[in-house]
Amino acid sequence: MGAVGLLYVGAVLFVNGLSLLGLVKGKSMIPMNLFVGLLQVITPLYLIFTANGNQAVIVGASGLFLFGFTYLYVAMNNAFDLDGTGLGGFCLFVAIAACVYAGFNFQLGTATGNILGVLWANWAFLWLLFWIVLALGKTNFTRYTGAVCAAQGLYTGLLPALIFLNVSSFVTTTLAIVIACVGVVLDIAFIVFFKPRWRVTEAPAVSSAYG
Repeated sequence: MGAVGLLYVGAVLFVNGLSLLGLVKGKSMIPMNLFVGLLQVITPLYLIFTANGNQAVIVGASGLFLFGFTYLYVAMNNAFDLDGTGLGGFCLFVAIAACVYAGFNFQLGTATGNILGVLWANWAFLWLLFWIVLALGKTNFTRYTGAVCAAQGLYTGLLPALIFLNVSSFVTTTLAIVIACVGVVLDIAFIVFFKPRWRVTEAPAVSSAYG
């Protein structure tokens, strides 16, 4: 994933996380999902069409569609007040695919590959949470998911994007380890703070605001 695309993935995750926390109101998160969703669909199409058969480029670009389709789906769900279960099912698909992409990147054995592998692993967990809330109706996980989503916007989006863009000396396996540790610590801390419970409640309208 390119550094510029990663930057805006961080932006939309942050906004959607705040939406789940009730800090971004109503449908005001739709434009950001449209902007980034279109970016993450048009960009991989261009990369694939100009790859000249370069399999590494094609594989890297293919993962961007998972983000692009998620954000466009989120925008449509909120714009048309659609049921969230379809989006939830797609999120499970993305979570499974993200685990595979994490493996692809770890197999590269490079610092960049290790960083991207950790990022994909974090995203797999986040999309799994979306599935739990949307498809399984575990709305007690909504605020926890929002906190994880907003935090990931910063430590899996903004931070690594800025490093990839202009601080190449920080692109090391140590950075991958730091991001992994931050993710685990925050995930546990948010569990303690928000205390999500495995209990079904009536799904609120906000349940479709994911991505």
